[in-house]
Amino acid sequence: MGFARRKSFRLTAEPLSFVGVILALGDKLTLTIGDMAFGGEGVARVEDFVIFVPFVAVGEVVEAEVTELKKRFARARLLRVVAPSPERVEPLCPHFGECGGCQYQHLAYPAQLRLKHKQIGDLFQRLGRFDPGLIAPVIPCPRPYGYRNRIMIRSQWDKFKQGLNIGFIRADNRLVVDIEECKIAEPALNEQIKHVRAHPPPKGGIKVVLRIFPEGWEVPPDSFFQNNFFLLPGLVEVVRDRLRESGTRHLLDVYCGVGFFSLELGDLVESFVGVELDRLAIQAARRNAVTRARTNGEFVAGAVEDLLPALLMRFTAQAATVLLDPPRKGCQPETLELLRRTRPAQVIYVSCHPATMARDLNVLCADDVFELVQVVPLDMFPNTQHVECVADIRCKSAAGGKMEACQSRDPSF
Repeated sequence: MGFARRKSFRLTAEPLSFVGVILALGDKLTLTIGDMAFGGEGVARVEDFVIFVPFVAVGEVVEAEVTELKKRFARARLLRVVAPSPERVEPLCPHFGECGGCQYQHLAYPAQLRLKHKQIGDLFQRLGRFDPGLIAPVIPCPRPYGYRNRIMIRSQWDKFKQGLNIGFIRADNRLVVDIEECKIAEPALNEQIKHVRAHPPPKGGIKVVLRIFPEGWEVPPDSFFQNNFFLLPGLVEVVRDRLRESGTRHLLDVYCGVGFFSLELGDLVESFVGVELDRLAIQAARRNAVTRARTNGEFVAGAVEDLLPALLMRFTAQAATVLLDPPRKGCQPETLELLRRTRPAQVIYVSCHPATMARDLNVLCADDVFELVQVVPLDMFPNTQHVECVADIRCKSAAGGKMEACQSRDPSF
């Protein structure tokens, strides 16, 4: 198979010395992979100097070419696997290594699960000083290929072939690799790719979002919904178990989207409130609630930072769970500080980015305000570096009473 060439960020090929090791761009090295970094790159060392190599496995001996030099590390492209790992498999996609969508198709699926579990534990230990033993085994996806229900196709003019490339961003630069199908996308999306290719845009530089909408849910075209229907029931069950175990009576669903978690969990609580900036999503959430005859909650449109303080005043701290499902960048500092001050009995944090999750949980758990009970990873993104996690933290120092001085007189709360 071919492997992508990573663009160099140095303008010179002058050799550089690192702790007695002299390296230059273009150097070809024989390396032993000792670890895998979060993000999918293998970690090799020359003396104490770190070199990152993609598309490898722990224990492999490989030949690689240096493509980028920094003060503390280098990157290299894989040229040849000299001694392959027993966990190496043949990728299904002919574009693997060139397309930037997947990082782990060369690894057997059980190996991917073990790798992600270790990476999450390492991240939580390094970024949050949490015990890696709190990380549960990764729940596998029943369908490691053909699972994505949403993809973004880009087009770009290729001056060399004098035609459009229609596909995904390359692994090594911002150019578009031409693809005819995506092995991790649902078959119906690959049919849509064929349609886009048969009716190409008149010029390059456009983006086309292809998606399959969930049955029984109203979702506006640009609103968020989980992109793996096959493990979605497992995700719901994990969150339900965490909420049920807490015994709380009220749920505040922050970044609620079209109301998915609120409506799936609403039967476990006396009342709920969903908060979301996307007004079209909130309108859809209200209609989804009607469809499901869910009458014990409401959905509010607006910025979390603006609405959260007043909403938290409605709940008794010892009876409340706050569910956070933020974007990949995590929560705003003021949101975390508000939760530390108001101290709900439980915070359930759902995220597809373990690093920002660990960072935010470290803030919440500082000074023993909250305690991390468990993190349950779910492989919602097989063959890629990404993984969904559900974290359960509990208040350690709640003194009872209201979260703030006032409380709602609304009897539903």
